[in-house]
Amino acid sequence: MSENLFELGEYIALKLVDEVEHFTLERGELTIFAKREYIVKTIRFLHDDNQCKFISIADICAVDYPERELRFDVVYHLLSPIHNQRIRVKISTDEESLVPSITSIFPGANWYEREAYDMFGILFSEHPDLRRLLTDYGFSGYPLRKDFPLSGYVELRYDEELKRVVYEPTKLLQQFRSFDNLSPWESAEYILPSAEKEEENRDV
Repeated sequence: MSENLFELGEYIALKLVDEVEHFTLERGELTIFAKREYIVKTIRFLHDDNQCKFISIADICAVDYPERELRFDVVYHLLSPIHNQRIRVKISTDEESLVPSITSIFPGANWYEREAYDMFGILFSEHPDLRRLLTDYGFSGYPLRKDFPLSGYVELRYDEELKRVVYEPTKLLQQFRSFDNLSPWESAEYILPSAEKEEENRDV
């Protein structure tokens, strides 16, 4: 299997000389490193070519490396049921550059790209409906970026008096970022029902 994947990697690199930077084969998995501006052409080739036929998209995800100039990797996972093979395609991008959408090839990539935008702030050009997917429309920031605060910025709750959901600044009993692993956690201000029963049993 590894030999077949290496030959496939060589074949793809030979056919896409300008589009592919290099490929690797690690732990039995083939990864193609493509150029961002050619991602649609690369995915189209992998989809259409008879030796590839990666006609199913399993996932699109992202990874954040804030110390790099191109801080994000966008990772595409494709499956070829015909050849029983999987492939991973990676591109790099930054906070402002547009990544061409592959929804013209895989309509199912729509929500994957929206999730990458919602969680990382990665922008996709020619996307049919690029808006937040998992967070609220008024949400501030991108939760899966490494520099996003662990506690977030705001929290929401349902207000019984106003009869609606309200946003409030996040309130923590102890800040995660200043936690020294030695000081005890401050206790919660409410009493759990089980604690009330234990107290009653002690009184008896």
